[in-house]
Amino acid sequence: MSFLRNRAGIIIVGAIGFAIVAFLISDAVQMGGSFINGSQTEVGEVDGEAISILDFNAKVEQNTNNFKQQMGQSSLDPQMTSYIIENTWNQSISQILMKKEMARLGLQVSRNELNDLVSGKNPDPQIIQNFGDPKTGQLNRLQLNSFLDNIKAQPANSPVSQQWTNFLLNIRESKLAAKYSNLIKNSIYVTSLEAREDYDQRNKLASFSFVNLDYNSIPDNQVKLTDEDYQTYYNDNKFRFKNPSENRSFEYIVFDANPSKADSAEVLALVQKTAAEFRAAANDSLFVSINAETKMPVTYVRKGQLEAALDSAVFNASKGAFIGPIFTGGAYKMVKVLDMKVGPDSVKASHILLNPAAEGGIDKAKAKADSIRGLIAGGASFAELAAKFGTDASKDSGGDLGTFGRGAMVPVFEDAVFNGTTGELKVITTQFGVHVIKINAQIGSSRVAKVAVVDKSMSTSNKTQQLAYSKANAFLSAAKDAKSFDEEAKKSGYTKVSADNVVPTQSAINDLDSPREMVRWAFAADKGDVSNQVFEMGNKFAVAKLTEVYQKGTLSLDQVKKQIEPMVIKSVKARTFTEKMEKALAGSNSIEQVAQKVARPVTPVQNIVFANPVIPGLSQENKVVGTLFGSQPGKLSKPVEGENGVFVFVVNGFSKAEPLNNAFKQKVQVAQGILQRAPGEAFKVLRDQSDIKDNRVKFF
Repeated sequence: MSFLRNRAGIIIVGAIGFAIVAFLISDAVQMGGSFINGSQTEVGEVDGEAISILDFNAKVEQNTNNFKQQMGQSSLDPQMTSYIIENTWNQSISQILMKKEMARLGLQVSRNELNDLVSGKNPDPQIIQNFGDPKTGQLNRLQLNSFLDNIKAQPANSPVSQQWTNFLLNIRESKLAAKYSNLIKNSIYVTSLEAREDYDQRNKLASFSFVNLDYNSIPDNQVKLTDEDYQTYYNDNKFRFKNPSENRSFEYIVFDANPSKADSAEVLALVQKTAAEFRAAANDSLFVSINAETKMPVTYVRKGQLEAALDSAVFNASKGAFIGPIFTGGAYKMVKVLDMKVGPDSVKASHILLNPAAEGGIDKAKAKADSIRGLIAGGASFAELAAKFGTDASKDSGGDLGTFGRGAMVPVFEDAVFNGTTGELKVITTQFGVHVIKINAQIGSSRVAKVAVVDKSMSTSNKTQQLAYSKANAFLSAAKDAKSFDEEAKKSGYTKVSADNVVPTQSAINDLDSPREMVRWAFAADKGDVSNQVFEMGNKFAVAKLTEVYQKGTLSLDQVKKQIEPMVIKSVKARTFTEKMEKALAGSNSIEQVAQKVARPVTPVQNIVFANPVIPGLSQENKVVGTLFGSQPGKLSKPVEGENGVFVFVVNGFSKAEPLNNAFKQKVQVAQGILQRAPGEAFKVLRDQSDIKDNRVKFF
């Protein structure tokens, strides 16, 4: 006891230290060694330069918002989200690689150049786009100078100043990219010899006759493969098996929780009850907002905007009709036709948006909007007032919103412009603020219907979900390792599904809904591991087993053996046919004699060009056509292993191309083809020569 009392502090500190180390090591093991291999704050690294998760997430969020705005969508499915993340990753790599390469080359944009790109004689297209006159397409220098004066008066850390700084950085990056592209393009030179060679490859004609032994003449199941066959093919084609990035394969078993008959009956009963209440509802907008799952606004639609099953029913109905319930798209849908009339297809409008928070409240914003409307009605310029009082991006173009169809604007705004008359001025309030609207034009005319839509999707009950989960959990409990996973699946009659060569960022696997959690597990597990949890993906539950890990670099023969089997079979057939052709060639003086010995016909071919190596009736045969253009006329070739079989041919003759009269024009044509590929190929080289570490699987 005396010993413990005297050393209690040391023991406690040691115990705490041991606990912390154990916690960190445990975390590292759970993350597949990520504690040792990489930071939890870095989404990746390019040639030693880290990409922080905070910066990357900010870019993803910005790109997501831009995509939603461009596509007019409020939410994105997992596939689109994955697409945006992939694009953001490629942008991040490109920015780092190009920055390093341009610094190495000494490319830069000086302050004077940047000033000239903003307010000089040849402003950047982005400046013209944002400060141009929409009528003339020319830069509005008064508007630009007014904006620049305003920027000078702003604090450096103000949102407007920061946005302008980012805008200038974009202009600078664009100019640097243009300089780099021009540097590459100006380094391209096509010699006269290259131009003539390209001309000959496209215009020199060859006529030949061939005999071939088709690989398909021997069924694949009659070919017996040896380990030596696999090894020989692997050694000859090892360059084909370079894995650009780590990927993994796994098997999984799905436990479906699709709606049962009882679930379907329960949903149908609820739908019928909702339909009766909907028919009797006095406030349709309120009923839709409370009961509908998709919350479609109660507004006018034109033919073609609704689902096909609803569209024809609505436009064959009259005002006051009730349609449904109709089962379509996985949900029951019912529609009230509130009105039916003829209205414009699209509208051209302008607006001035006031921010109530900046005006001292909604009432003051409305009062100011009424005053602005009065000024416009009295002859004041709408565009000038929009530039002065507007608070959104349209103020830079005089408030012009362009031409838009139904469904492009929020319902209140849409009702105002589609139900008004050309030239009318209106003041309305939406969730964005108070608008002064001018209807510039109404275009087209078609029948439109005002509809209220309520939908109820076919859903699975908790009981059905629990039953499927219980089955999955019971299987997981029995499948402790790879062997028991296979045994239990066979005993229970479950079907194993394969997911092969999955990459870390993959967002879609077969028909699974959002399998990212399963993919992240696969990249933290070891070969043979069974998942330590049941994965939930929509109405499906899954348990998985990792079957293979393919590291970055050249894959081993064992890893590609199954994949290369068809090619190995073809190579064995080719070897057999080559030996047969060599025997047929022995003592033969003509292609007809060879054909007779192998019991195959002679096929004549006319006017083949090197640049298009397709043999009529077969397919592309690069090796055969390449060999024949290097052969002498009248001489039997050696056997050539092609894509479809083994060939022996004789060149009947070549037709020389017409003399190249304009070598300069040909050089320009060849150079144009190279120029189109050059920027992409240059970046590919930079990327291939870089050390890129991708840790996205830890975060997404």
